[in-house]
Amino acid sequence: MSLNITWEFEDGIRVALLNGRVDSRNALLFKETVVGELEGDDRALILDFVSLDYISSAGLRVVLELAKLYSAPRQFLICGLSSAVQEVFEISGFTQIIKIYKTLEQARDSL
Repeated sequence: MSLNITWEFEDGIRVALLNGRVDSRNALLFKETVVGELEGDDRALILDFVSLDYISSAGLRVVLELAKLYSAPRQFLICGLSSAVQEVFEISGFTQIIKIYKTLEQARDSL
C-alpha cells in the first residue's frame, strides 16, 4: 500500500491528511511532499494520521525532522493515531516531545 496525502488550509493552519503507510520506500517522498507544501506564513502544521495504517522507523525519523523544521513560533501537531501507530509513538518516546491529539478538531482547538 502506498501513501496518499490530501491537504487542507484555513486560517494559517495547514493540515496534511495521510492515508496508507509510511515506510522506508516512501519516507523521503513523504518528507519532500510536506516540505514542498509549507509556506512561510503558516502558523501551524497538523499531520492527521487517522487513515495511516503503519509507520516505520524511517517514517518516525521524517516526523522528527518535520517537528524540528516546523518549530517555534509555529506549531507542529499530530492527531488521529490508530492504536498500532500510537504504540509506536509511545515506545519511541515521541509522545513526550510532540503534541498529539485524538482528533483533528481537538488539534485545531488547541491552537
